[in-house]
This record gives sequence, C-alpha cells and structure tokens, in this order.
Amino acid sequence: MPDALTVVWDDGRSARFSALWLRDCRPEDRDPHSGQRLVDVADLPEEPRIRTARAANGGLDLEFEGEPSASHYAADWLREQAAAAADRRPELRTRLWPNGSERDAMRDHAWLDYAQFTAAPTKRLHWLTRLTQDGIAFLAGVPTRERAILEACALMGRVAETNYGLLFEVRSVALPENLAFSDHGLGLHTDNPYREPVPGFQALHVLVSSPDGGENLFADGFAIAEHLRAAEPQAFAVLTGTPVPFHYRSADADLYAERPLIQLSADGRIMAVHYNNRSIAPLSPAGVDLGAFYAAYRRFARLLREPRFQLRRHLGDGELVAFDNQRTLHGRTAFSSQRHARHLQGCYLTRDSVYSQIGLLRRGTGGDGR
Repeated sequence: MPDALTVVWDDGRSARFSALWLRDCRPEDRDPHSGQRLVDVADLPEEPRIRTARAANGGLDLEFEGEPSASHYAADWLREQAAAAADRRPELRTRLWPNGSERDAMRDHAWLDYAQFTAAPTKRLHWLTRLTQDGIAFLAGVPTRERAILEACALMGRVAETNYGLLFEVRSVALPENLAFSDHGLGLHTDNPYREPVPGFQALHVLVSSPDGGENLFADGFAIAEHLRAAEPQAFAVLTGTPVPFHYRSADADLYAERPLIQLSADGRIMAVHYNNRSIAPLSPAGVDLGAFYAAYRRFARLLREPRFQLRRHLGDGELVAFDNQRTLHGRTAFSSQRHARHLQGCYLTRDSVYSQIGLLRRGTGGDGR
C-alpha cells in the first residue's frame, strides 16, 4: 500500500503527491456550492494508504485503505496544484527594480489610458498584475475633477476609509498636521506604518501639477532591502528583528503600532518595508541594542537617499499613480504653492481587495494577466 503517487502527464511532466495530501484534498470533503472544506485535519487518518489507482474520465480514481468508495481527481486540477503559487497566480511574482535612476516610468512600468482601463477588462487585468509584480503602475487621462480617483480605484479594489475620510487632499495648508500637506520636500517613505493594518496600496491623482518643483520620487523598497541583506547581513538582521514604534496624533486621531522596518515572511522572504522618519517614535531603551539598531537604521536611511535607487517622474494633470504602500517608497521635491498651485487627491486600497479584483478579472476574462 503506497504512501505516495507519481503522476506523469502526456508532455512528460511529472509530480509526486503524498497519500496524506491526496486524502486531505478529496473532492467529496468539500461543499459542492461554496467549495469550502467539510472536514478538519483532526478527522483525517494519520497515515492513509492508497489501495488502488487507475486513470479514468480525464483524471484518477483512487481508493484509500479503509475507505468505502473511490475518489476522483481531475488531471488538470492535479497539474494546477503541482505548479508553484506564482505560476498559478502571476500577481504573486515579484519583479525587483534596483536601478530606479535608469528607469523611465512610461517605458518600464505599466501605463494605460483611463478610457482603456475602464472599458477593457483584459487590459485592466494586465495593468493590475503589473501593479502587484512591480509595486507601481500609472494611468493617464483620468478626469481632472475632484473625487475622480474614487471612480478609478473602485475598479482596482476597495477604498479604505481612514481619519482623513475616503480620500485625502495633498496641497499646502496653514499649520498642517501632516507635513505631506505643506510645501516641504519629502524623503522616501511609506505611509501610515502606525495603522493596523498598514494600508496595502495607495493611489495619487494629479488635479493640478506645479511646473516648478513637486517632482515625484519612487523606489523599490524590496530591492533596497535585498541590497542591504547581501551587503550587510548583520544590519539586515537587526532591522528585521527589531520592533519599531510609529505614532501619529492629530485633533481626531491617535494611532500607534510597532513593526520592524523590514518585515519577513515565515520562509524569510521580504514581505513589507515600513519606513517613515516623520512618524517613528522613540524606541524603548530596554532590551534593545540601540547602538546596533541606530547603525543599521542609519545605513538603510542612507541607501534610500542614493539617487541610483530612485525613479523620478513629474506627474502631469490627469495622471494617476498606484503603488504598493508596503513595498514602494515615495517622496517628492519641494515646491512653492505661493508661486504655483499644486493639488493631488489620494486614497488607500485594502491589500486583499486588489488581489481579489485580479482573481475576479482572471476568472471573467479567461486570461492570466501576464
């Protein structure tokens, strides 16, 4: 009685499936309408064995020892499961761009006219897939009227409401509670690391651009973090292992959260970068090697200032940029609102809703977004 089964397809590709995995994935153990599981792992035999296996009806019929009936597994389904997640879902395939200064936003990143974005689901699927792969994508020709950003973002995912409302105004005001609402230049940063959860994606729509200053800056935080990991692994380890407090307060909000500047997944992949020098709060000196932390923190900050990593683009009226707020750092050069008006509107999108939209478009168009 084997504890595994090797499947070979007509093109010579093969995959090995354990009996435990096959028993866990029996089609009979899923609700036929919702597809949700009807059993828990505690209900499974600890060491299932395959009694018989035979090709039938475009798949495999398997009998397990001690089970009353056979289970059918479609060959196409087995092949899909054997593929890596990034092959099944191209939006999970990260493409780094460490050479920001050498890149041209229109040439090297996804650009789409707004009319096509709204009317062509296949092109929208490709644009959204590039957004998740590269961490940034652009639209042109978005109407330069207030709240048009919400109409555009409704086709990307779900807009998250914050203390700013559904959208926020990026223009100079007297006594701003956030320096984003001033004439100051802003270094590269991610937004709102003091929130739970951190906004997944951000969009900015230009209503009125300034001809003098206000150039937008972007950088791939994952690529910079990987550079640090390769060049200075000890500094990388410090930044991934030290919880950093972030704090924001205003008349109507008091937000606090702790997270590392570079966040790793369980298998060691970089899954988020959180960097905002304007909202970092004092670290507790207890239990932290402050000398090691500040040395690593300073090194990362200096990397963010290096022009080689920075993509620069002076966004014009009607242009919209969307980017991964947990990966792509953004900033701007200073400008003078007294000489030239500058007005952008921005909003945040929940992370899961953007990936959900890609899945729905893939299902509806039959494409994969590549």
